[in-house]
Amino acid sequence: MGVKDIHNVYFIGIGGIGMSALARYFKFIGKNVAGYDKTETPLTLDLVDLGIQVHYDDDLQLVSKEYLDPDNTLVVYTPAVPKDHGEYNYFMAHGFQVKKRSEVLGLITRDTFCFAVAGTHGKTTTSCILAHLLKETGTPITAFLGGISEDFNSNFLLEGSEYSVVEADEFDRSFLQLSPNVACITSMDADHLDIYGNSEELQRSFRDFVKRIKPNGKLFVRNGLALEGTTYGIEDDSDYCIRNIRIDQGTYIFDLDSPEANLKSVRFNKPGRHNLLNGLVAYAMAIQAGSSPSSLAGALATFKGVQRRFSYQIKNPDFVFVDDYAHHPTEIDAAFQAVSEMHPGKNILAIFQPHLFSRTRDFVDEFARSLSNFPSLLLLDIYPAREKPIEGVNSQWLLDKITSPTKKLIEKSELISEILAQKPDVLITLGAGDIGLEVPKIKKELNFVQKRH
Repeated sequence: MGVKDIHNVYFIGIGGIGMSALARYFKFIGKNVAGYDKTETPLTLDLVDLGIQVHYDDDLQLVSKEYLDPDNTLVVYTPAVPKDHGEYNYFMAHGFQVKKRSEVLGLITRDTFCFAVAGTHGKTTTSCILAHLLKETGTPITAFLGGISEDFNSNFLLEGSEYSVVEADEFDRSFLQLSPNVACITSMDADHLDIYGNSEELQRSFRDFVKRIKPNGKLFVRNGLALEGTTYGIEDDSDYCIRNIRIDQGTYIFDLDSPEANLKSVRFNKPGRHNLLNGLVAYAMAIQAGSSPSSLAGALATFKGVQRRFSYQIKNPDFVFVDDYAHHPTEIDAAFQAVSEMHPGKNILAIFQPHLFSRTRDFVDEFARSLSNFPSLLLLDIYPAREKPIEGVNSQWLLDKITSPTKKLIEKSELISEILAQKPDVLITLGAGDIGLEVPKIKKELNFVQKRH
């Protein structure tokens, strides 16, 4: 069954950030789209607004009849769906074509010039920057993004079908379904050890991904990774290199040296050296579509950002509130570097919600070290996502290892009162769980308090 032969597409786990982008794509090209998800979220409500049917109970009676015909229905599922899921098992047992999200992504992008962004950190921001650069320089692209781009206010962009931008997700080895023309690898830090077992197996999977690049394709790698490719870095011997960084009112200004051009006083507005690297490799990849270096540098300066990726919620002279998706020790380190560099000498309060029992168990000492950089820390309970509890693995265990001068384990219901009691100059929320749903409430309350004073 090719894309042209599909009439109906049914999603199990339609509310996931990657799944919802695919749902949008199929709706945009005229297919009937519906799906199930466990909970109602802003993403699922956006899909309903597009005319997509979504329900929240695992109940085949809620699936419209047209999606129960195996001859013209494609079923797409996320690996996060449990194998005892009723709808999933029905479709598997009754002759439907059932594919993982990554397989469908591979199918859609097969006949395009595909840009794939891989790495344990930075995929979403890099792919959003790349999509922005290509759109601004008139490249006909379709982009499937793992976050909500603040430039498009969406996780999906359809500006043509000649080129595609995708995140190459290492979870469950999903990226081995792709065959990109141009790829990058931002990082290979140990993660998803519940899937891979050890860091060596994870790195082997990235090397297998490199083999998926099409003949005469191109690979960009962050300088220092144990891979052969065109390198990018900061103040080093990379093929694409940022030099002479300075900061002016929260904006990075730097020189960009590359094989194509040496550019002076390039501007980029997202804080953090990790985001500079994300912007640099997006620029290097976009060059491969034929855009001019100067036009791409101009587009770098207009990139707004990605929701929950060092996203400023409040930015006043006397108070700053930043929200970030960081859920791995390396990402927490990057967030601390960024907030410290942009707001030096300020009293910083961090709120962190650990994500997954297994990740907390596997990296508890690394989490403790990273979080101890913050002078004040509020810790929430572990967000389980797809997992069941692991005995002895809890937030109190992590808290006991953290050495921050001020640290506290609290409930989500206590967040606002604790923030008001501590009166920080800078507040940063961190985590990949449902802490993101608390951010609008915190922002609303803190804005109200500031207006009163």
